[in-house]
Amino acid sequence: MAKKQLSNLSSDELYRLAQERELQEEEEAKEETRAQLEDLRQTRRDIVARHRKELSAVDAEIRALGGRTRRAKRRGSGDGSVTEHVLEIVHKSKKVSTKEIKSALEKRGVVANNLAQTLAYLKRQGKVKSPARSIYSPA
Repeated sequence: MAKKQLSNLSSDELYRLAQERELQEEEEAKEETRAQLEDLRQTRRDIVARHRKELSAVDAEIRALGGRTRRAKRRGSGDGSVTEHVLEIVHKSKKVSTKEIKSALEKRGVVANNLAQTLAYLKRQGKVKSPARSIYSPA
């Protein structure tokens, strides 16, 4: 199809041509945004990798001098999961409240930010039962 001059196009043809151009410009803008996002994500990955490498080097120097480095906070403690600790506490006492469980966990040095979820899980598993609100006993 031979190209018509702009002045020879009908209004419908001009409108369709404008719509096509608008869609094309939108796609180009989206593609440019995608490219910028990918560049920024790559930059972030590079920065995080460099940061970890530098931290690792500093931590190694601290350890070489006999110092301790900060470790990431761990949930629970090194000798079992929160669930295991909760089960043990409930089985030791016949009836125990959530406050008592939480204080017993704190004495053991176990962090249980999700105690309610842990107890609900143990109830669903049939390992503990709840005869009253906030009171638990072995099943």
